Amino acid sequence: MRVLVVDDDDDIRAFLGSVLAKQSVTVVTAGSGAEAMSVLGREAFDVVLLDLRLPDASGLDVLRWAREADVDTEFIVLTGHAEVETAVEAMRLGAYDFVAKPWRNSELLQVVGKAAEKKSLRRENVALKEVMRRDGLPQIVGQTGPVREVLAMIERVAASDRPVLIQGESGTGKELVARTIHLQSRRASRPFVSVNCGALSDTLLETELFGHRRGAFTGAVASRVGLFEAADGGTLFLDEIGEMSPAMQVRLLRTLDSGEVRRVGEERAFHVDVRIVAATAKDLSREATEGRFRWDLFYRVSTVIVPVPPLRRRHEDIPLLVRHFAETSVPEARALRFSPEAMALLVGYEWPGNIRELRNVMERLQILHRGGEVQPQDLPAELRAARAPAEPADSGLVPLSEVERRHVERVLDATAWNKTRAARILGVDIKTLNKKIRDFGIGGVRGTPPQAPQLG
Repeated sequence: MRVLVVDDDDDIRAFLGSVLAKQSVTVVTAGSGAEAMSVLGREAFDVVLLDLRLPDASGLDVLRWAREADVDTEFIVLTGHAEVETAVEAMRLGAYDFVAKPWRNSELLQVVGKAAEKKSLRRENVALKEVMRRDGLPQIVGQTGPVREVLAMIERVAASDRPVLIQGESGTGKELVARTIHLQSRRASRPFVSVNCGALSDTLLETELFGHRRGAFTGAVASRVGLFEAADGGTLFLDEIGEMSPAMQVRLLRTLDSGEVRRVGEERAFHVDVRIVAATAKDLSREATEGRFRWDLFYRVSTVIVPVPPLRRRHEDIPLLVRHFAETSVPEARALRFSPEAMALLVGYEWPGNIRELRNVMERLQILHRGGEVQPQDLPAELRAARAPAEPADSGLVPLSEVERRHVERVLDATAWNKTRAARILGVDIKTLNKKIRDFGIGGVRGTPPQAPQLG
């Protein structure tokens, strides 16, 4: 972290430099407005600590200059109690926050940390937008009906601020869908922050989401900003929310209901403006029915459900995806050409790991293939050994189980995955229908959940 301290008092500059240096912060100082503007014109900083009273200018003058010069940093104003109105004016000019003199070091360091994290997240989002501008990424590749449905839903839900639940098997690109929703929303210029709820213990997930105060628990040597704070104004992506423990579900629900965050170890709560996009590979309505997920939290995060289809339901998109990975990964991959037999194996394979598995196969070929057309023997053994699920070209005949699978899927699609209606049309009960969905590997839950029990 790089911090510029602007104050005409030598002692204050030295003191702040000492306090910040203990936190491994690189500190540069300036004693006047002119010196501050000169330094800001040639060096980059994460945070500027700016005194409002300077010998040659006011802090407001420096802020106005910085806004006109498009200086990319976060300003924290140092002010006396009698200057609060001026500090508020400074925030209107773009200052991140103000700290009143005399301050507590812990309070000052906390504000500096939050400001620096905001700068870092803004930089990451700018970099992501540059990648999108240059490479057209992130890009959801495909032309089949299931992909067009996902793209249409993204366009509709992006205009709203309501929570979205993305459901799909592992490797189908749920985070890509979440990022696309964010980048098409009015929050696109604000942070997109993600966390994998299944990869952390309750203690780590709690401090990751909500932050903690210094000394809140053993090992908390410094205060930490939580992801809710970091995502303020933007989008918080809760990946694998179905893995969250009951205790964390209660804590998350309380935050979503109130819109307020309280750091671990603190009594004070504060409001955040965050859009929630969650993702899961599980059927959360079934998880709620079986008591592993709270119904009230399910309703909170699933105002809109976006189903992401597995790759086996979009075989026609595989040639497009192969070309996409070839053109956006290692430059040498542009020379990869596939024989008709090799492409037929790629298209016919069921891809249990979905798009992630296909990308892995492409990267392996980029490293190992010696040139010329990619032949079947160049592909991984599991692809060569798998039977293509497509109908025989000569007769169009398929096994009876395949006919049943297609019919069940067709009825589910026609009823918008209303399982009650689908089961009635098929002449089976809900339990049998759920078993057929599992046995046939039909992906994505699109419909409304079963009637929830009354909440006590």
